[in-house]
Amino acid sequence: MNREDLPQVLNWRNHPDVRQFMYTSHVITPEEHARWYARMSCQEGIWLLIFEVGAVAKGFVNISRTRCQHVADWGFYLSPDSEKGTGKLLGRAVLEYAFDELGLHKLCGQALGFNERSIRFHERLGFNREGVLRDQHCDGNGFHDVVCFGLLSSEWRCGNRQREGHQ
Repeated sequence: MNREDLPQVLNWRNHPDVRQFMYTSHVITPEEHARWYARMSCQEGIWLLIFEVGAVAKGFVNISRTRCQHVADWGFYLSPDSEKGTGKLLGRAVLEYAFDELGLHKLCGQALGFNERSIRFHERLGFNREGVLRDQHCDGNGFHDVVCFGLLSSEWRCGNRQREGHQ
């Protein structure tokens, strides 16, 4: 991601279909978005990525190392007008990047408990549910569970071989 991507990523982030599943669900201003980008883009251990299909931007991915340099959290969202199947492509590309390029041992994710689509998505990618943080998030209207996921590099590699038809 670079500065030129900011307007498009902000439009995706502020779309109601995306925003409803975010920890901060208010409409982000361009100034707030620019401050976030300035703060995040200069930190070591954070990768802000644009996912493209056929050279067309289709999604945003954030990978952030945790306290351990071989473990990271990820977050993502797609362009609201992305074609069916784009999420699957994004997920596989991110896992390949995280484990093969960055050499991570583990990738972690979270989904708000009411975001069934994201929960199913993580599970289809091979993530394991590692816990539920009960009533962890308050959106101003109520409290919501946060479902925590983790995927080890060894699990991904094993699952990848099975998907490719290897023994």
